[in-house]
Amino acid sequence: MITISTMRDEEYDDFLEMAALLWPDWEDDELREEFDELLAENTMTILMARTEEDKTIGFAQVSIRTDYVPGAEDSPVAFLEGIYVRESARKQGIGRQLAEAAMQWGRDRGCSEMGSDALIDNLDSHRFHASIGFSEVERLVTFIKKI
Repeated sequence: MITISTMRDEEYDDFLEMAALLWPDWEDDELREEFDELLAENTMTILMARTEEDKTIGFAQVSIRTDYVPGAEDSPVAFLEGIYVRESARKQGIGRQLAEAAMQWGRDRGCSEMGSDALIDNLDSHRFHASIGFSEVERLVTFIKKI
């Protein structure tokens, strides 16, 4: 049986380890600094999936956004910032359970919609989002140039 609840203090390092796998372009100290700040702002939460043996096997980071969220008709919007399940625990419905817990967290805060995003080439994420009922609303390629 898998349980899902808000991250406990003693799970923070486990979360950061999984976050580094999800966002490999970030340095470990950058991730810690970013999440220390986000958690202090109290505008998001991290939900953890645990086995019966209390081993962390996944997380969902969810926030409340009041700025523009593509496709949203209401505000505020719950936003699935990141979701990750350890490779050894995939294909067992844990990602779906995490997403459902994230949606409930948003509903509990007055949200009627949930947004999310994925990199344009992350086809696994696209399939996952579609499988749990998300609809694609736009594709975007961004640019920058030093001037």
